Amino acid sequence: MTFGRPSQPTSPAAVGAAPAGEIIKDTTTALFTRDVLEGSKTALVLVHFWSQRSQACKQLAPVLEKVVRSYGGKVQLVRMDTDAHPAIAGQLRVQSLPTVYAFRDGRPLDGFAGPQPEAAIKEFIDRAVGEDAGADLQAALDSAEQAFDAGDLQGAAEVFGAVLQEEPQNPVALAGLAKCYLKSNDLERAEQTLELVAPDKRSMTAVASVQASIDLVKQAANAGDMVPLEAAIAADPKNHQARIDLSIALAARDRKEDAATQLLESIRQDRKWNDEAARKQLVKFFDAWGAKDPATLDGRRRLSGVLFS
Repeated sequence: MTFGRPSQPTSPAAVGAAPAGEIIKDTTTALFTRDVLEGSKTALVLVHFWSQRSQACKQLAPVLEKVVRSYGGKVQLVRMDTDAHPAIAGQLRVQSLPTVYAFRDGRPLDGFAGPQPEAAIKEFIDRAVGEDAGADLQAALDSAEQAFDAGDLQGAAEVFGAVLQEEPQNPVALAGLAKCYLKSNDLERAEQTLELVAPDKRSMTAVASVQASIDLVKQAANAGDMVPLEAAIAADPKNHQARIDLSIALAARDRKEDAATQLLESIRQDRKWNDEAARKQLVKFFDAWGAKDPATLDGRRRLSGVLFS
């Protein structure tokens, strides 16, 4: 967005507004970039386009300023007298006064025109702040996942922990932190962390995946030696329980493709055996490995081939 040439500043005193300060200030065309575009990179900035000639502006100003002050610095108000500084209002196509625009990261998010009650202004700000907070939160969670995928467990755990400082019940962050503990072989703390997830959030993909991983670790601890299992299958290729037990032992040794192969063979022979136990175990593997894991992608493709052949 390009702005016009600067004009001389004017005072909003006729509107009965509070003196300018860090939270509430007056701007000019020349200072708009600094006060609004740059300022909105660190806080939500409301721009109040007003005129001394407008009674509606005089009505809105004190209510707007009161609400802004109630946010304790999380929101800033920048006032622009359109009589003295018409260029930016024209470029933003302001049709009537007063008009208020919310800016974040140098761009306008939303706006309203005309006098508004205090509750409506709060709802407008909360919506704008909420959208911004949601974007920041998702960015933090994404960076934590990237750190985890790169093997930086400490970095990932620190970011997940920082999110939990802001939202102690965030299910994705709790699942992520539990995943970090599990990856570092701390099963007890992984379980304790995941137990903090609210019951109605346990079906979320991120949570269910970590729970499946925890279950898999526990199963693997009881899997035992593979040699007798392999011998049992050699003696009886239809020994489905031996195949399931062997698949768990293989998965515990990170032999994912071989683990899936044992279950797929059991499904091919008798998919309904023991209430589809082999298929259910394979789905648990997929949940634990994650949807993007090559073993999951290959396993799902092979499973489709078996089920629909």
